[in-house]
Amino acid sequence: MARGGHGQRFALLSEPDFAPCGIVIYVHPFGEEMNKSRHMVTRAIQGFVDDGWAVLQVDLNGCGDSSGDFSEASWCDWIDDLSHAVQWCRERFAAPICLWGLRSGCLLIAEWLTRSGESLPLLFWQPVLNGKQHLTQFLRLKAAAEMLTDADSRNVMSEMRKRLDAGEAVEVAGYLLAPAMASGLSAAILDLPEGFSATVVVLEVSAAENASVSPACKAAIARWSSSGTRVSSELVPGPAFWSTQYLETVPELVAASRRSLAEVLQ
Repeated sequence: MARGGHGQRFALLSEPDFAPCGIVIYVHPFGEEMNKSRHMVTRAIQGFVDDGWAVLQVDLNGCGDSSGDFSEASWCDWIDDLSHAVQWCRERFAAPICLWGLRSGCLLIAEWLTRSGESLPLLFWQPVLNGKQHLTQFLRLKAAAEMLTDADSRNVMSEMRKRLDAGEAVEVAGYLLAPAMASGLSAAILDLPEGFSATVVVLEVSAAENASVSPACKAAIARWSSSGTRVSSELVPGPAFWSTQYLETVPELVAASRRSLAEVLQ
C-alpha cells in the first residue's frame, strides 16, 4: 500500500470467496504487544472471513514490514495511515466498514474519529483508556528489565521523561521511542466525538474468577451511552495474550467478536 512520500505500508487483505458483507480494518497495538497478539488476531480474522467479512491489516509506519523505522514514527503518522486505509477500502468496496482495535489501537481509532468526524462501527479489544498511563507502563519496562530498586526506577523514569521532553529518543525494551510518538500517545484519551452514531462493542479479557468489565471501562461506556451511542460490553475468560511470556489463545474472545460483528449489520 503506497503512502506517497511516506513510503510503503505492508497491508494484508483477507477476503471470503464471495462479495464481503463488510470490511474490518484492524489497528494493531503499540510496541511488543503487536507481536505477542499476532496469533490471536490471525485466529479472529479466520473467523471473520468465514462469516463473510473482508479484513484489512496494515502495519503502521515503522512497524512490522512497513517502510520507516519505529524511532522515526509519530502518532500523527499512524493516524494518517488509518485515514489512508479507510480511503483505500472505500475505493475498492461498497460494503460498510468496521474499525477493530486492540489495546492502544483503540486510542488511535478514537483520535482518528475525532479528527475525521466519522461514525463507523467499532470493535474494541481490551482498550487502553489513557495514553499517558499506557506510556508510563511502557517506560517502566526499562526499569523492570534492569531489575532496579524502586528509588532507582523512579530516577530512570524521570531521566527518560526529561530526555523525551528535550527532544531526544529513548530506548525501551528494544524500541527506540521518538518524542513525537511519546507526546502523541501521552495526549491520547479514549473518547468518542460528539454526535457519534455508530455501534460500539467493547470486549475485555480476564483470567480472574468472578471478574467483570473494569470500572474505568464501565465509566467510559456509561458516558457514551448517555450521549445516545449504542454500546455493548462483555468480559470473556482468558489470559492477557498481548503481554504473556508464552503464546496464549482466548477462543471465547473470537466467538464473542463474531457474534458482535453479526449484530453490527442488523
